[in-house]
Order: sequence, then C-alpha cells, then structure tokens
Amino acid sequence: QVQFVESGGGLVQPGGSLRLSCAASGFTLDYYAIGWFRQAPGKEREGVSCINPSDGNLYYADSVKGRFTISRDNAKNTAYLQMTSLKPEDTGVYYCASRWGNYWTTPSSADFGSWGQGTQVTVSS
Repeated sequence: QVQFVESGGGLVQPGGSLRLSCAASGFTLDYYAIGWFRQAPGKEREGVSCINPSDGNLYYADSVKGRFTISRDNAKNTAYLQMTSLKPEDTGVYYCASRWGNYWTTPSSADFGSWGQGTQVTVSS
C-alpha cells in the first residue's frame, strides 16, 4: 500500500529545534515532489515547504524561511524537515505528502496526495 509515516515531533521550547522524518512505503520517492504541511487546531492546512525530485528547486512559506530546511534521501525513501528557532506559532500537526513530478511553488494541499497520519509539534515554554 502507498503510505507515508511522519515522525520526530514532540514538545519543544521556543527557540528549540526538531527534525521531522517522512518515510514512504508502497512507492519510491525518486520521481515525486515532497511537500510538508501543517495544521493548527481550528485552522486550515497550510503548505510549509516543498522539494522537487530533479530540478533542484526548493520552496518555503515566508513564515519559515531561514528557519526550516527541507531535504530528501532517495536511497532511504525518506524526506526530512529540519526546524530551528521554533516559535509557538509553529505548533500544529505536521504532514508530508507527494506529487508525481516537479512542483512550482509553496505547496497547496489540493495538489498532493498519499498523506500520512501526521506528527504533533508543540512549541511552548
């Protein structure tokens, strides 16, 4: 079956760091763009970052530029989101998803599929 499993979330103090992982099963990531999304309670899911399979382009929401870094390791069939300088407003459930081929902007959830269950990130003192 096609599945993503997100991990690495947890409780962290403001200014701290977390590294999220997104492991794929049922397919390989080689030809897919990978998007990271987040959703806070009562809010719409928003695109955080996207990495393309071949054109080398990376996309970040303005709110996370300079603090988050997206990467991928196709040999491990896994994508990552390194988060630093975390703020309380970064709190939410973080999801990864895929889209075949390259993408062109900050990811929109309507354009991605194969969603995982998400991992909770809570930034609080």
